[in-house]
Formats: sequence, C-alpha cells, structure tokens
Amino acid sequence: MTVRPIRIFGDPVLRTEADPVTSFDAELRALVDDLEDTVREPGRAGVAAPQIGVSLRAFSYNVDGVVGHLINPELSDFEGEQDDDEGCLSIPGLYFPTRRALSVTARGVDRNGEPLTLHGTGFLARALQHETDHLAGTLYIDTLTGDVRRQALREIRRIPRP
Repeated sequence: MTVRPIRIFGDPVLRTEADPVTSFDAELRALVDDLEDTVREPGRAGVAAPQIGVSLRAFSYNVDGVVGHLINPELSDFEGEQDDDEGCLSIPGLYFPTRRALSVTARGVDRNGEPLTLHGTGFLARALQHETDHLAGTLYIDTLTGDVRRQALREIRRIPRP
C-alpha cells in the first residue's frame, strides 16, 4: 500500500494539462493502485494523478464507500445544478460554495484499457467534475465568481508556501 503525498497549490503540475494515457502497462497499474490507496485516506473523495505529481489523465474516487478509478475521462450529459461547499486536497482547509452539475456521465477506460462509464449524481457528480478539472490544469477556485472568488483568492494568499 502506497499513499502518495499531495501536491499543494503553487506546484506547476496542478496547472498543467495532463497527458492522455496511451500505455496500459505495469507502470499504469501501479499508478492506479497508488491513486486508490491515496484516496482511501480518511476525508478524501478524489485524487487526480497531477495531485501526486504525475501528469497523466487518471483519477481515483472514494464516494459512499466505493473506491474506483477512471482513465482518460470525458464528461457529458450534464443535468441540473448544485451549489455546495467544495474543497480540494491541494488547497487544504479552504471550502467555498461551488456550482456544479447535479448529475453527469463520465466515460473513459479502466486500468486495462476497457471502456468504463460512470453515472454520478449529487456528491459523486461533484467529485467526477472536480477530478476531471484537475486533469485540465483547472482548480475549483477557477470556477468561482464574484465575492466568493475574491474571498477565496484572499484566503489562498495566506496559505504558507513550502
């Protein structure tokens, strides 16, 4: 079991678009194992590969006791709207109301390259959108607007940098 350290806001890998996975080999399987081990830590709902320093389009999730992964995800079928507090392991301790679709479909592949489709509603939909954003180099604070965005940026400036 390998729990990898989470990269923190300011690390360039978090702002870089991740590369598509093209090789489904032992190295990828080890990455998926690490992602799933890392997301099993208490209080974690998702971990994207860039958050552990790997610029590949893969993430793990842990929602309602179900742990899984998705590689090369594409989102579709956005329906409804939810506006709840959201946080990020890469921006520890800060939570802000973030608008997301209430339901979404994520299509990609598993660690063996087999097609995988996830239909998420509520918290799972939020996690799928959040983790897919990471793969584009986008953080949830980028989706905030108005006073909430200004408040988030003020708070982030206060985070000590390594």
